Amino acid sequence: MIAAQEEAVRQFTDKVAALGAGPRRVGRLVAHEGGMLEVTGFDYPIGYGGSVRAADGRRIRAEIAGFRGSRAMMVPLESDAALRSGARVEPDAQANMAVVGEALLGRVIGPMGEPLDGLGPVIAHDRWPLAGKRENVLNRGRVTKTIDLGVRAINALLTAGHGQRIAVAAGSGVGKSVLIGQIIGFAEADVIVVGLIGERGREVSDFVETKMAGPMKSRTVTVAVPADHSPILRLRAAYRATAIAEYFRKQGKKVLLIIDSLTRIAHAQREIGLALGEPPTMKGYPPSALALIPKLVERAGNDRESGGSITALYTVLADGDDLDDPIVDGARAIVDGHIILSRSMAEQGIFPAIDIGKSLSRVATDIISDEHRRAMANFRRIWSAYEENRDLLLMGAYREGTDANIDEAVARRPDLLDYIRQAPHDRVDLDASVADLMQGFGA
Repeated sequence: MIAAQEEAVRQFTDKVAALGAGPRRVGRLVAHEGGMLEVTGFDYPIGYGGSVRAADGRRIRAEIAGFRGSRAMMVPLESDAALRSGARVEPDAQANMAVVGEALLGRVIGPMGEPLDGLGPVIAHDRWPLAGKRENVLNRGRVTKTIDLGVRAINALLTAGHGQRIAVAAGSGVGKSVLIGQIIGFAEADVIVVGLIGERGREVSDFVETKMAGPMKSRTVTVAVPADHSPILRLRAAYRATAIAEYFRKQGKKVLLIIDSLTRIAHAQREIGLALGEPPTMKGYPPSALALIPKLVERAGNDRESGGSITALYTVLADGDDLDDPIVDGARAIVDGHIILSRSMAEQGIFPAIDIGKSLSRVATDIISDEHRRAMANFRRIWSAYEENRDLLLMGAYREGTDANIDEAVARRPDLLDYIRQAPHDRVDLDASVADLMQGFGA
């Protein structure tokens, strides 16, 4: 009898532990300085959420970003809250989970999952960790199948595959957003997840009214947070968009994830890191801001178990058109390809202003035919011959007939630019893109 009772008690204890029950540690706010909250008695790990009781009765959400001795350093999600010393801080485990499901399709939500489109609450019941689920690295499959992105220059010259991660880098006003909008409208994908991180409010409204007005709306999930929100909300929006993409990948879907932009995510982490006292490194970025890029980018890719994939495009702002910017350089080192947009081409009215010589797809040679590869190499050879001798040509220092390669590059320059040009509302599928390339530049 005693043994049976002990076994029943043990089973009950195991069930309670599985449910996460136990002592509920409640903290107290003891300091608020530099946008950081110092809380005592709040013994939870980094990334854990909590809510602070404000003076006006509201509950202000916050997240643990670090520790100072035995005190938890928390970042509030609202910067104008009326907080006072001694305020009660309660744990909030649900803050680390994203609500996911088919009900998200066609919706626009905020960084905390709240609806922004006025269509009522999102009725979804599944949950996915914002930080993702760590899996065996060998579960990540190779990129073996091409994906049609609807843009001729990318399809044929920078051929992408399902599960590839691509950085789109350029200075301000060169056409990143227009190119991304074109890809959203034309890409071959089951689900598209868009994270608009730190955008101007006007651009968010413009995206919803134009890019989501077509047939892709029913397959698109948009997570938006404007630039005037707290840095932790900007980070949460990026995590939420990635978590939603991971959920649909686990369902076996072909997902296109677009994060605009990776630079603003790094800026948000820079604000948090500097407030925590991290030492600034290149261009004022603390180590945590640079370490954030691979953590986010590595969550995309193929899943061997489900057969699903996340093909990810990350826009990167090159401050002052500096392609050696630490964020541009860090992103370019971790992704599977990069698309560089040229300001000089944009100023000439060439759209999309893709600098083919500086752009690269690291998986293209594994997923295209030999004929396609030869035509691509021929295009790049002619492009490079012109770019390397541009200064000589502009100064008039080159004499025709001196070099056959340069003569060909000069004669075919209009053909190269005409091939890249594509109106924002025109779609050129993968087969047509390759056929045009082989017809014009096949060896």
